[in-house]
Amino acid sequence: MRIIIILIFFPITLLSQQTIYDSIIHNNIYRTFIVYIPSIYNNSNSSVPLLFNLHGRTGTSLSTMYLADFRDIADTANFIIVHPQGLQNSNGDTHWNYGNTNIDDIGFLNSLYTHLTAIYNIDIDRVYSAGMSNGAAMSYRLACDMSDKIAAIASVTGAMTSFQFQSCNPIHPTPILQIHGTNDTMVNFSSMVYGLNYWRNYNNCDIIADTFPIPNYVISDSSTVDHIIFSNGNNGVTTELFKIYNGGHTWPGSSFTNNNGITNYDIFASIEIWNFFSRYDINGRIFTGASLVHNIIEEKNLKLIRIMNILGKETNENNNILFYIYNNGMVEKKIIID
Repeated sequence: MRIIIILIFFPITLLSQQTIYDSIIHNNIYRTFIVYIPSIYNNSNSSVPLLFNLHGRTGTSLSTMYLADFRDIADTANFIIVHPQGLQNSNGDTHWNYGNTNIDDIGFLNSLYTHLTAIYNIDIDRVYSAGMSNGAAMSYRLACDMSDKIAAIASVTGAMTSFQFQSCNPIHPTPILQIHGTNDTMVNFSSMVYGLNYWRNYNNCDIIADTFPIPNYVISDSSTVDHIIFSNGNNGVTTELFKIYNGGHTWPGSSFTNNNGITNYDIFASIEIWNFFSRYDINGRIFTGASLVHNIIEEKNLKLIRIMNILGKETNENNNILFYIYNNGMVEKKIIID
């Protein structure tokens, strides 16, 4: 038996969380959203990051809270998540207006930002947006049209659209992470390349990328991953892609599957996204991993707090993929290969 260990680092605590169903009125329209407050959050302490988590077309704020789940990560890394709800389009589908309908979603998300920063102790330099499909396209729009507020974005199975190319006006180098399957039949893999190139050029990153194959930990998912990084952008930012060979229109690592193709389990999109965001604020690079890793390795008196399986549930079973969580915030991802 071989055990492969991957280290992930978050501060950790074991307090209670809050899920708040709330609303605001924007343009005389009742707009709803769900806020997740992590267990470690304390309004009187230092400010915390804010993550917009945007659902796809026909999705809901509630469904994306489970499908694209950041809650366990927020409980250890200490950030607030907001899951806004999009309105129906002319076909009756819930959606985000990335430039193709008349709904003022940019106005709504700006108002929501103002509402949340007035209530919670938000680090306004560390506000991020992630989304899937239509929500991913909307995250690109936030990078363009809310550039004064958004530090970085992540797109899963989505693409920057022609509407955004026509009007995009960012005001700072913006780290971009794209996660996309080569067999995505809803948003073709090639359609996202133009947006990736736009941000690589705008960020002034290297033209030639570094490519890092991800080990094929879960052979049964019939897919593999390359991590492609365009480095050395202005202010230290990168433009990055997780290319999922044979992957479908799915959220990697999610326990909620659909009929839109293969879900990859060699990476966990939510973890990769937060690891990416945690390196940047609105002014660029803020984190150097080497020093943190060194400090963690040198720390004494580690205590194992709990063991979690791939679904985020505590377990003592000898599963293939386990997460060992320690009292200093270190998380070991252990891949057990017979």
